[in-house]
Amino acid sequence: MKINTENNYFNQHTQISTTANTSKSSFSSVLADATTVETPVVKQADFTSMTRKEMFDWMNEQICNGKLSLDDSSTFLGMTMKISVISGHPVDMNTDDTRINFIEKARLGVENALSRNDLNLAARLQVAIEIMNRHKG
Repeated sequence: MKINTENNYFNQHTQISTTANTSKSSFSSVLADATTVETPVVKQADFTSMTRKEMFDWMNEQICNGKLSLDDSSTFLGMTMKISVISGHPVDMNTDDTRINFIEKARLGVENALSRNDLNLAARLQVAIEIMNRHKG
């Protein structure tokens, strides 16, 4: 699993400067600086047309940013797997440009799991659908 540390929002903080001058304009500028909060840009994802690599990268970014637990990520990881019917070997996601509707894939997975009475898998897939709906573009 690739761990990306480019966008580490945990270490960002706002600095408040203090000055000896307590005039109204200085106080206003310090107050404005103190109340200015930078919000990270949230990338929206199109889960209805995404490659397995794009899904994997999105999942990895969410884990690194603390927005997705490892337990919840296992369902997404499973959706990025692909085995060749001909060779029986995994298909490299870096070379596979097939676009997949992951929301539909998860919905069909829920139906399949329920038909096999696998309530645990159905619940995990339902959580994945809810997560995708919150982050979709």
